[in-house]
Amino acid sequence: MKILRAADRVAVPWKNGGGVTREVMAWPQGAGFDDFDWRVSIAEVREAGPFSHFDRVERVLAVLDGRMRLEFDGRTVEIDRRSAPLAFLGDETCHGTPLDGPVTDLNLMTRGGIGRMQRLSRGIVRDGLVVALATTRIGNETLHRFDAAWVEEPVALGGDVYHLRVATIAG
Repeated sequence: MKILRAADRVAVPWKNGGGVTREVMAWPQGAGFDDFDWRVSIAEVREAGPFSHFDRVERVLAVLDGRMRLEFDGRTVEIDRRSAPLAFLGDETCHGTPLDGPVTDLNLMTRGGIGRMQRLSRGIVRDGLVVALATTRIGNETLHRFDAAWVEEPVALGGDVYHLRVATIAG
């Protein structure tokens, strides 16, 4: 298991320059916005604006703090921390508006794969990435808010997290 501390993440501008994101993990390691296979990040949305455009990328987004309205061509969705993760295509036109203050969101983006994001509170995690929503025990480790763990073998989970997995599409 590899622990990824939130305090070690560096804020970088969004691809479209409209905000900041902190990369939790990406594959391959060191990949940028245009050449990742998959990428997990936590972003801060402080003002309304368009989402960055990502050709041939599938996205899954969950709100960690706050409430946001997302406007796509032909549909509008309001999500908050109680909402299920929302899947959409990275090349869809999307405009986000924070409601009642800033929003923090968790993003999973995949290129050539299928991403899943699920909220868990207890049990066994067999593999994938775990992002803590509050202080959490995972195996013998303690994760604090927004810390993450890369899991490659079964480990006990004792707190509120998002569990993210990516399945590669053979082709």
